[in-house]
Amino acid sequence: MNVAPFIHARRLGKVSVDTVTLAHGGGGKAMKDLIDDVFVAAFANGAPGPLEDQARFDLAQLLAHGDRLAFTTDSFVVDPLFFPGGDIGELAVCGTVNDLAVGGARPLYLSCAVIVEEGMSVDVLRRVARSMAKTAGDAGVQIVTGDTKVVQRGACDKLFITTTGLGVIRQGLALGIDTARPGDVVLVNGLLGDHGAAILCARGDMALDSLIESDCACLHGLIEALLTAAPGVRFLRDATLGGLATVLNEIADASQVGIEIDEAATPIREDVKAFCEILGLDPLYLANEGKIVVIVAPEQADAALAAMRAHPLGGGAGIIGRVSQGEGGRVTMRTVFGGRRIVDMLVGEQLPRIC
Repeated sequence: MNVAPFIHARRLGKVSVDTVTLAHGGGGKAMKDLIDDVFVAAFANGAPGPLEDQARFDLAQLLAHGDRLAFTTDSFVVDPLFFPGGDIGELAVCGTVNDLAVGGARPLYLSCAVIVEEGMSVDVLRRVARSMAKTAGDAGVQIVTGDTKVVQRGACDKLFITTTGLGVIRQGLALGIDTARPGDVVLVNGLLGDHGAAILCARGDMALDSLIESDCACLHGLIEALLTAAPGVRFLRDATLGGLATVLNEIADASQVGIEIDEAATPIREDVKAFCEILGLDPLYLANEGKIVVIVAPEQADAALAAMRAHPLGGGAGIIGRVSQGEGGRVTMRTVFGGRRIVDMLVGEQLPRIC
């Protein structure tokens, strides 16, 4: 019989000041109190045990989920920290969970490393940590290790977060960006561009009133349902920085195929279209944090679409285009006026610091 060792619960330290100081990054009691009060209190599952320099995993438990590990990392510098539909903490968890899930992995564990600017409110930091903990709990993943650094005023903008994720890919699943074939179908799971529009509106620079909210969401449940219903899915990618257009160009280039999408079938909120027209932006390049682009074999397109629409995060799913035998690496759009235009790779960044 295997008996788990008894781990003594320890008392958590408490922060006694309202703002973060450089002492909170110095490695002493002030730093321990900040980590305990803000992060351990939010992330610990049950009674907190001793802090180690690493998280440890039972390999047998990992192997129970599949035969390959998936490993990813991402940094989040969004401005503002809180925006309609989410915040930097929720965004960090969702973004890393989704990066694992689009590779066919079941997300299991996350790390959280933060760079905090001197003078930041401790209450704001607590709010972000609690948001991360809630999002991770809802997604069924654990935040198991991390790091905290404090820098002087002006060395960073309030708070930067880096999350690293570990997941397991089930046996027999092989998704690849170079696997698209002529005749394949292109699907998305709903309205595009909401996150990028929500962030720019939240900054207040344009004095625009808008009810647009970010689509920030963990998509692994939707993806699991999709892959179960349509094992002929070739490739998945969450359309974050660079939006739909960038993802399609990456697929077309890697698979050396053409891709054509239909403007009338591409779902974009009317508010987002109007917002982009005012500012001279192209919604195809706006970031998303809850949308995936799916390439699926044509004979399984209907099954994939039905599975997506049956999930709460895929109710607006639709077929937006097809893979063609056209010029390799070329993406085009059939416009509502009956013409065609090239949808090229984004050069530069329409909106900086949106994730």
